[in-house]
Amino acid sequence: MSLQEQIIAELKVKKSINPEEEVRKRVDFLKDYVKQSHTKGLLIAISGGLDSAVAAGLCKLATDELTKETGEEYKTLGVFQPYGEQADIEHSYATAKAFDLHYTLETNIEEAVNEIALEVEHGFKKMGMSRHMSPQGKGNVKARTRMVMQYALSFEMNLLVVGTDHASEAITGFYTKWGDGAVDITPLSSLNKRQIRQVAAHIGVPDEIINKAPTAGLWEGQTDEDELGISYEDNSDYLEGKEIPAEAREKLEAAYQRTGHKRNAIPGI
Repeated sequence: MSLQEQIIAELKVKKSINPEEEVRKRVDFLKDYVKQSHTKGLLIAISGGLDSAVAAGLCKLATDELTKETGEEYKTLGVFQPYGEQADIEHSYATAKAFDLHYTLETNIEEAVNEIALEVEHGFKKMGMSRHMSPQGKGNVKARTRMVMQYALSFEMNLLVVGTDHASEAITGFYTKWGDGAVDITPLSSLNKRQIRQVAAHIGVPDEIINKAPTAGLWEGQTDEDELGISYEDNSDYLEGKEIPAEAREKLEAAYQRTGHKRNAIPGI
């Protein structure tokens, strides 16, 4: 078995999908887990990007069906978490409107993140180092601060935290360990980016969100494809078992091998 075949098998990506079937499977997955966990619904952080929009749509379908089937209220809470001024915050609100989310909350993480960064820099000074946190390091603090807020809310409201991680991120390790990767359930995990767009179109994600450049939004001007040096077209082709340019293949496989610690259980002895 080639490395490509091993990766595809591990991430469980199909060569092609039927969006309607994928929606049904993933909504049922969410419903079953909510019932098993004895919680009252789902919390999804809506960033304004494609992945969280699709996850939000699936969550709302799941909790609406549970409410109808049981006669009890199950809710989807959409949380907006800008750092200061977020240029595309309207896309978060557009997602909530598209799926008729009744419960939403905006919590700005800027003050909390800046306080943590300041304490880190004070620590540097105590060690005789005069430096500021790197944009990447502070970006990780943003991701982890968002999860702290999500879990505080989910605990108080008896909800499950839903993640947006998917196969195109997993192969490269393109997420923050114990940040956006710290969740209770991941309904998109076996889909690549192309397939997520197909599901998005099927469930009614607004076109401007489907067509926007993917970004983690962790620092100004950041885009996924620029940072990774690999297009999502090549990434998706690879995960569907297709041939891609040698340079892109080498980058993907190197990233996969380098970031195995993110996909594996915590080691112990």
